Amino acid sequence: MSLRAAVLGHPISHSKSPALHLAAYGQLGIGISYTAIDVTEELLPSLMGQIRDQPGWRGLSVTMPLKTAMLGQVDEVRGVARTLGVVNTVSFEEHGGVRRAIGSNTDVAGIVKALQHAGAGAAPDAVILGGGGTAASAVAALKDLGAGQARVFVRDTSRTAEVRAAAESLDIALEIRTLAEAARPTAAADVVISTLPPRAADGLAAELASLKTSLPGVLLDVAYDPWPSLLASVWQAGGGSVVPGLEMLLYQAVEQVRLFTRRDEEVNAAVIDVMCDAVGLPRRAL
Repeated sequence: MSLRAAVLGHPISHSKSPALHLAAYGQLGIGISYTAIDVTEELLPSLMGQIRDQPGWRGLSVTMPLKTAMLGQVDEVRGVARTLGVVNTVSFEEHGGVRRAIGSNTDVAGIVKALQHAGAGAAPDAVILGGGGTAASAVAALKDLGAGQARVFVRDTSRTAEVRAAAESLDIALEIRTLAEAARPTAAADVVISTLPPRAADGLAAELASLKTSLPGVLLDVAYDPWPSLLASVWQAGGGSVVPGLEMLLYQAVEQVRLFTRRDEEVNAAVIDVMCDAVGLPRRAL
């Protein structure tokens, strides 16, 4: 029986997940195929019905705009995904001949490990740009790093339900303001996590450049195409540390590979290094 996995989203042609996963499976010597499937929220139930009927599926990576919609398509939601209501990973388990779809969230681990790799300290003074599902994962990541509060800057303050629910469930204080007010708090933060779409932070980047001040913190810009973003370029010019969204994508994919292969201990530094090679990231220093 051939083994399969895929990334689901819309649009999906830009995804680097196939390169990451296929590199890992090649290194591990496991014959799991991995493809990108373009699917909208409306078509997701039909697709999931087809996948459930086909043997050999090991897992699904879930990207925008499906991370909330997937909640209704799985049999069980585990861990922080249940707390946040955001699923970016589906794995399949079989017990007694019954196959079940399990929803989880590896975005949080991806954010935490990407920030730690860049040198982010404990209990950071933090800013989040954007208020959707990835911002909710960012709130959970900041909680894991020891932060007790976060300031969130959004384009539309009426569309912050996901990030508010995450903060409430995790007992982390949240201050929500408009993106127009973000420049000075962002410049002074220890950690900035931008979950905005590509180019949506260009106005803020121009404001930061006009401040002509140093930018001492760590910026994780989740958008990675095009790269570098204007925000990342301005941040680096200001002396700060920049973490590309590919770093988050790498680390969340590592956790997915562990789930899909069911070989947790074998997903080691050598596997991570070939995954880095596949998307042009530097190998990890041991």
